[in-house]
Amino acid sequence: MSPLIAVVTAIAAALMLGISSVADQRSTKRVESRRALSPRILLDLVRQPLWVTALGANLVGFALQVVALSFGSLALVQPILVCDLIFAVLILWYLWRRSGIQRPGRARQTRIVFAGIAAAVVGVAGFLVIARPSGGSTHVSFSMFPPLAVGLVVVVGGCLAVAARNRNLRPLALALACGVNYGVAAFLVKLLTSEFGGGLSEVFSNWPIYVFAVVGPAGFVLNQDAFQQGTFLVPVQAILTSADPVISIALGVLWLNVRLRSSPADIGGEVVAILLMITGIVITANYAPLVAEPGWISSPPGAPTGRPGASAEVSHSRDGPRETRP
Repeated sequence: MSPLIAVVTAIAAALMLGISSVADQRSTKRVESRRALSPRILLDLVRQPLWVTALGANLVGFALQVVALSFGSLALVQPILVCDLIFAVLILWYLWRRSGIQRPGRARQTRIVFAGIAAAVVGVAGFLVIARPSGGSTHVSFSMFPPLAVGLVVVVGGCLAVAARNRNLRPLALALACGVNYGVAAFLVKLLTSEFGGGLSEVFSNWPIYVFAVVGPAGFVLNQDAFQQGTFLVPVQAILTSADPVISIALGVLWLNVRLRSSPADIGGEVVAILLMITGIVITANYAPLVAEPGWISSPPGAPTGRPGASAEVSHSRDGPRETRP
């Protein structure tokens, strides 16, 4: 029953994260832009009631993710969380239809969106069916902390350096940094699930909780930064949504002995499934209603929705249009 519980709770977590993303769309664009990792953006956002609602849904989604990871492996749970993008797009598509906004090519766009959703779902399902990930272990020695910390500092530090020097690449670099943080955070949560049975003393006597206390909030702030500063949603969303499961699965295979089926045919199928999942993410982001005509979501109530044909300016949350992942 453990894999079934993991799958059900992971789907529920993805739904809550998708709802959080939709609620986050209006609020993030209403506040002043801040430099990367500035906590002042959170002080600005907390005064937005809709953002507080998004935060609550995000916390529920995170709690469900913890439950899912306590019953299933990283390689099982994290690909399913990609569905938060799918839930967010379906909700936004429904709200878009109810808004009454009309634009040329709507029927074609809808077909493409659902084709992207189908590709992402088939990719996730195909990976899980072909790879059949094992549970792996949940205990690691402190010796793996130095390489994990060095790798995280190098990658995230490099992303922040690029973001500071190149304005055009800033949203993409921040999205990659956020996705890496979320992937590492999921890996740490998996380690922490093995310590819950020993109570708080067991949790706080080991290093993963302290690393998570840094990585989790950092990823959350980077999530807000990436989608507040980004003009075009598609590449930012694709990077963030794809990086999270890829990083967490890689860490699980590397240090938690998560096993995937490894015959040449299986490896080929797993690669194809992951590529199909990423393709579905990109297509869904590219043709989702909020990208095609975002004004009705990103503008405050009563504000103009923007000039026809304007570039998409939206925010996005973890892991989807997802806030976390997040």
